[in-house]
Amino acid sequence: MSAMTQSEPFVHPALFYRGEREYVAGTVPFVEEGLDAGEAVAVSVPGPNLELIREELGARAAQVKLLDMTQVGRNPGRIIPRVLRAFADAHPAGRVRIIGEPIWAGRSATEYPACVQHEALINLAFQGRAVTILCPYDVERLEETVLADAYATHPTIIEAGAQGTSAAYAPEAVISRYNEPLTAPGDVPQTPYTAKTLPDVRHFATGRAAELGLPEPRLQDFALAVAELTTNSVVHGRGSGALRVWRQDDFVVCEVRDAGLLTDPLAGRCPPPPGQAGGRGLLLVNVVADLVRVHTAPGEGTTIHGYFHC
Repeated sequence: MSAMTQSEPFVHPALFYRGEREYVAGTVPFVEEGLDAGEAVAVSVPGPNLELIREELGARAAQVKLLDMTQVGRNPGRIIPRVLRAFADAHPAGRVRIIGEPIWAGRSATEYPACVQHEALINLAFQGRAVTILCPYDVERLEETVLADAYATHPTIIEAGAQGTSAAYAPEAVISRYNEPLTAPGDVPQTPYTAKTLPDVRHFATGRAAELGLPEPRLQDFALAVAELTTNSVVHGRGSGALRVWRQDDFVVCEVRDAGLLTDPLAGRCPPPPGQAGGRGLLLVNVVADLVRVHTAPGEGTTIHGYFHC
């Protein structure tokens, strides 16, 4: 992925804000400018911030698609396909304008690597498209490392009303740095599988998730995720893999590990082109899971963790 140039139609600034007044001052005019220009506008931010924007817009809020990011973007891997691309693809004529706030105070350390990779991957997912995505960052409540990463994932930074180019912009480096090895608790047994044993391992995984407290409505999503991931192992991971299931705080986690290699950094985060056979398995997992973490590297294979809230 190459860094974007000044002529790149995709625009991806980070808005650094302090307090509600700066938040409103940085977001509401952005929305109003889009509406005045006849652009399709969407806002996907955490609930309290969504209400600030809604209230300030008044009657014009009805012209904007408003979404609570803590719900639609709980899993960062779902944001590009189900929030950003879904809105942009629904408005193919003319420029599209979106506010997306995927990183807020309260995001866990487990979630964060997927969040920052998401911010880096936006640049690849929308390269060449007439889309502007403004990403707010709460300077007072987020850690310095988060703000430093924002400089690396956004070519432009807006702070205190001033806009400047980020000298630290390096999304490829961020994607690589947060491609972190994933581990399971040492006392969780590993269950190997092949094409012949797929039904057995899926049955075992779903039963184990139920024993660990995953409620019935989520068991169906869990079963779908396990089916997709283990099938991918057999098809793309040299015909076999290994599965683990455990409880971590309020989540049941499934791990699928195989010898395959994911070469597309957008795998599971963008829908495949119309007519393409396959390519939807990891996308479906991102849709149904509360969090998906991926590690893939030559010689190490691929490990995927899917988190499901109990």
